[in-house]
Amino acid sequence: MKKLLYFSIFSICLFQTSFGQTDDKVVLTNLVNEFLSKVDSKEMHDRFWAEDLIYTSSSGKRFGKETIMSGFSSSEEDSNSEPGPSYSAEDIQVNLLSNEVAIVAFKLVSLTSDGSISQYLNSGTFQKKKGLWKVVNWQATKIPGE
Repeated sequence: MKKLLYFSIFSICLFQTSFGQTDDKVVLTNLVNEFLSKVDSKEMHDRFWAEDLIYTSSSGKRFGKETIMSGFSSSEEDSNSEPGPSYSAEDIQVNLLSNEVAIVAFKLVSLTSDGSISQYLNSGTFQKKKGLWKVVNWQATKIPGE
């Protein structure tokens, strides 16, 4: 009888853990897609990036959230500019390392208004802070044209 009780408790704990992980994978996937659909939004960038972000661009430059956010000050003055590219994510992979840390990798596809396409391999380390997933480290690598 004790074995059955222990097995039942173990099964419930295992189920709850795997359900929570699946839920976090969905949340992170949705967050990446929402970010890419609102890439021109200052509020979205503020939500997405952690204050202590380390971002390494595809050009090899390293900077933080402050640099990203400062780009909105100058771009808000030029609100009549041509629309920027649209972005989408393909092959999103979410690896949960714990309840508070995850690595997300995907192929970023950029489509400009003239039809040109660029592709990048992006990976980010997310940390759950105050109940919200935020990016603490980001790496972008441009995929050479074919």
